[in-house]
Amino acid sequence: MPAANDTRSRAPHLPPDERRAALIAATRDALLDHGTVPTTKQIAAAAGVAEGTIFRVFDSKEDLLDAVMTESFDPAPLLAEIDAIDPAQPLRQRLYRFTEIVQARFQRIFGLMDALGLVAPPHRRDGDADRRAKEGGPALVSRLRGVIGDDADQLSVPPEEAIHLLRLLTFSGSHPHISDGHVLSPHRIVDVLLDGISAQPSRPPREGSAP
Repeated sequence: MPAANDTRSRAPHLPPDERRAALIAATRDALLDHGTVPTTKQIAAAAGVAEGTIFRVFDSKEDLLDAVMTESFDPAPLLAEIDAIDPAQPLRQRLYRFTEIVQARFQRIFGLMDALGLVAPPHRRDGDADRRAKEGGPALVSRLRGVIGDDADQLSVPPEEAIHLLRLLTFSGSHPHISDGHVLSPHRIVDVLLDGISAQPSRPPREGSAP
């Protein structure tokens, strides 16, 4: 991040909504890049605006940080990316892409929480944002069910169990502390889910089936 006294060309005039989004993006990137809360001078330099611009858009620095977290928990961009997964791809490839998208979101949120010193997601003062975030969980499950689609017969467990396992593996395998610093790649997560880790997989026969 540039020092506060660096000279930098100012960003062009933007409509209020775009200026707000630009400040949120600059603050989010600064938090992730440096792992600490930036000063308003650093945020302004990163966004290419005067420091006073921040306080013409947000009432306080705390309101700006709250807006960063609200934007980060908004499920709409995540769901749109999942909807763009090509259904013509093989199941494994679709799950790779799904896991890649979800892992990127988890890692972004984990990084922001670490930078802000949070141990749990913040309580959002925006009731609509809080509602959207809560609705994101069921929507994510629904999207993953759609990603599996007609290929559920390729799984040895019901789709609901596969969904549960994939979400657990992705969350724990993407958290730097839970994974002891060895974050799992999306391919590794999906391959463990689909193939297991046994050198010679052997499942007991199902009840009522021939040995």
